[in-house]
Amino acid sequence: RWVLTLECNGSRNLMNALRRAVEVDFKDKDKQKSQGLYLLTTGIPDQETHTISAYVAEACGGFDLQLHVCLFSVTKGTDSSGIIPACYADPRETANAFKEIVRAGNGRFHWFGETGIFESDDITSIISEMEKAKNYSQKCVFLVESLKQRS
Repeated sequence: RWVLTLECNGSRNLMNALRRAVEVDFKDKDKQKSQGLYLLTTGIPDQETHTISAYVAEACGGFDLQLHVCLFSVTKGTDSSGIIPACYADPRETANAFKEIVRAGNGRFHWFGETGIFESDDITSIISEMEKAKNYSQKCVFLVESLKQRS
């Protein structure tokens, strides 16, 4: 509910935002079974990635808190080489930084833009499950065919 009262304004100070979310807004975190923190962002944070990752690992370590990141890239198509976000990081560097942060927070990473999804941990998991099912199905067909030939 408190999210609905927020107004849009800008800062790339991710550490301040994370501290506020984890240390102030999750006061009763020890009493919760599972919680997720979602970061919606369009650019790279001000701080070094390893500093943020260390904080996220520590903050998420004592209880079941996961940090998920949704990175929105404003680009013209999937070729984003002409777009330089803040801090002079290209979109791939920005995505790699957030993937490292997400790993520290046991969360999921999603990267999308105006033209669609560039990368998503959820979609990657679904595709992996579909590949496993396909392989299993092929093994079953082979086994059935082998049994038919023996009869």
